[in-house]
Amino acid sequence: MGVVSTVLGFSGFGFGFSAGIVIGYYLFIYFQPTDVKDVKVRPLLEYDSVSLDAILPEIPLWVKNPDYDRIDWLNRFVEMMWPYLNKAICRTALEIAKPIIEENRQKYKLESIEFESLTLGSLPPTFQGMKVYVTEEQELIMEPSLKWAANPNVTVVVKAYGLKASVQIVDLQVFASPRITLKPLVPTFPCFAKILVSLMEKPHVDFGLKLLGADLMAIPGLYRFVQETIKKQVASMYLWPKTLEVPIMDPSKASKKPVGILLVKVLRAQNLRKKDLLGKSDPYVKLKMSDDKLPSKKTTVKRSNLNPEWNEDFKFVVTDPETQALEINVFDWEQVGKHEKMGMNNILLKELPPDETKVTTLNLLKTMDPNDIQNEKSRGQLTLEVTYKPFKEEDMEKEGIDSADVVEKAPDGTPAGGGLLYVVVHEAQDLEGKHHTNPYAKIIFKGEEKKTKVIKKNRDPRWEDEFEFVCEEPPVNDKLHVEVLSKAPKKGLIHGKETLGYIDISLADVISNKRINEKYHLIDSKNGQIQIEMQWRTS
Repeated sequence: MGVVSTVLGFSGFGFGFSAGIVIGYYLFIYFQPTDVKDVKVRPLLEYDSVSLDAILPEIPLWVKNPDYDRIDWLNRFVEMMWPYLNKAICRTALEIAKPIIEENRQKYKLESIEFESLTLGSLPPTFQGMKVYVTEEQELIMEPSLKWAANPNVTVVVKAYGLKASVQIVDLQVFASPRITLKPLVPTFPCFAKILVSLMEKPHVDFGLKLLGADLMAIPGLYRFVQETIKKQVASMYLWPKTLEVPIMDPSKASKKPVGILLVKVLRAQNLRKKDLLGKSDPYVKLKMSDDKLPSKKTTVKRSNLNPEWNEDFKFVVTDPETQALEINVFDWEQVGKHEKMGMNNILLKELPPDETKVTTLNLLKTMDPNDIQNEKSRGQLTLEVTYKPFKEEDMEKEGIDSADVVEKAPDGTPAGGGLLYVVVHEAQDLEGKHHTNPYAKIIFKGEEKKTKVIKKNRDPRWEDEFEFVCEEPPVNDKLHVEVLSKAPKKGLIHGKETLGYIDISLADVISNKRINEKYHLIDSKNGQIQIEMQWRTS
């Protein structure tokens, strides 16, 4: 009986199992559920923004917003550099936190607050996109969208009243939209003097907090309280327009801003050599500061005179007295052909005592090479009166010359009641010549003419050339004439230089506002524009 019942039991199981599979397959094939609908396939263009967010909640900003650029290369760079950035950020955070910790330790009468461990983990932040703003100032503005799900190990040990407690931060998440501004832009690496950071909206910060191993965030109400407190504290310190300023370098040194003025009076020359075949010589003097893009200043020409007297005054703006020198060249004027050099020399500014007038007589040399035997031959002497007047440090600090938006004072020696007109020709756009486009700008103010460098074959030149004009009185009723021209190529025998446009700028607004930085539409140009910055500096 036992064997029979066992056989019948197996037979019944086999029959029931087989029948169940057949019936289930039949029901699956021939009966469809009524609550399931066919999937409707549609292109993404037919979905609105709300539907896209529901389908793809983590879609990056560069897909949803055309103002944001895709920056996968930056994410890759941060990923490769993260082990080193992690250490650098933690070291900086410790330096910033030390005074804050010390202040709170004394306030709440704690024995000590120390970091037992501080690392941001192995997961770097990712940038979902970046927006870049273009302004007319010397700055670069970026707004990245940052998301960071980190695995940090931050443990703080607090000792008070003989007790010791450790607080640990774990599972950190940060979503933020900072604005990073690099300003002012300077011609010295890394090409910006300061980093300004501010938040455009309150950040989302989420993390776990453990005290003696217990999760404090599990306490009802504490999680929301901590979230709101962090948002308020961060917003009060860094929410735009408030900023965190990180200095990189001294902008006054990086951008070679004026630090003083050199007053030069060319008195006389003696025993100059005869250069003309049928007469004596027609000498004149050219003066120029080294490392200065401005053209040389010249004295008048003294006809047929080997011992001329000029008594002519000149002013030069000094940017680096430790390295700069006054370059002096004496020429013989020729009506036809090239003017012949009669001699040269220079005066090192670091050898001049500040605020003291010095009369010096220089021997004219063939070259500035001290080993050149040609310098042993006498070429005459030149007598000058020089005075170096540096800016006062307290005045520079009050004016805050490290800011691109603050107008500096005019240097000492500026005429009383007058000032210094400081002009920067930044760039031009959409220039177009008939036969060639090799643009340069010419500036004329009260008969004094100055020019920028020539940029060949460029419809959007960028000059960044600076000019100064010393004024006896505020030029309220004067105008600054700016003309953009195209220099003819060397082989251009048929077509000479061309005028690409001009503009006459009234200086009344510059005098009243102290500083103007604008783009001007060029007259006689179809679409041409030029950006000019002007400052009126008074002593």
